[in-house]
Amino acid sequence: MTEFAGGGLLDPVAAYDRIAPVYARLAKQRQAYLDAIDRCIVAEIPPGSRSLLDVGAGDGARAARIAEAAGLRGLTLLEPSSVMLSRCATRATIWAMRAENLHSQQGSFDVVTCLWNVLGHIQPAAVRVQMLRQLARLVSAGGRVFIDLNHRYNARHYGTIPTAARYLRDWVSPGEHNGDVRVTWDIEGQRISTTGHVFTHREFIALSQAAGLTIEKRFVVDYASGQHRRRSCAGNFLYVLRNL
Repeated sequence: MTEFAGGGLLDPVAAYDRIAPVYARLAKQRQAYLDAIDRCIVAEIPPGSRSLLDVGAGDGARAARIAEAAGLRGLTLLEPSSVMLSRCATRATIWAMRAENLHSQQGSFDVVTCLWNVLGHIQPAAVRVQMLRQLARLVSAGGRVFIDLNHRYNARHYGTIPTAARYLRDWVSPGEHNGDVRVTWDIEGQRISTTGHVFTHREFIALSQAAGLTIEKRFVVDYASGQHRRRSCAGNFLYVLRNL
């Protein structure tokens, strides 16, 4: 993942169409982190919850594991990539659409998830707020929204010097595009790149408040090992949110 530079970038949906055949292998490379996030989610799901909406579900396998572990019988998967959906073996309700179009859907879900920095593929910030407002609308009374984000100041993952440069840039010249990055996968010798965004905690506080959500808990999780960290600069963020 590198700082944003234009040129040669695919739309995120087109990029995920391209990586769909190896998506499970890519997920396995981050299995320790993904499993740690999933365990946190299952532990924080309110008792009596029955339904889950996963926004940006990929092949659906991860949401199915969370639903099974938490005893959730209703599973809805939102995924705009048709190639990803063609690899989905999970029995679920499918919303084949972009997250930006959630306003067209109706429903109520006890658990809403948006995982592995899916929010970073939503551009620009105003559209992120609109999407988060839809998550707030769709989560049931007493339900929870779970979002994990790539942390812009994760020095353990990005390195001390690049992280310091990011921090300095944010301090000298703050702006909503400072966290824009190029996301690249090397797939069998072919480089596939799309747009992304990495977040600060302060930035997400502002986004969630604008959307009518309040942060109930925040976890810091090491992107390599999946271990919980005390210092924010040592991991990515998982947020547990509820309606204001």
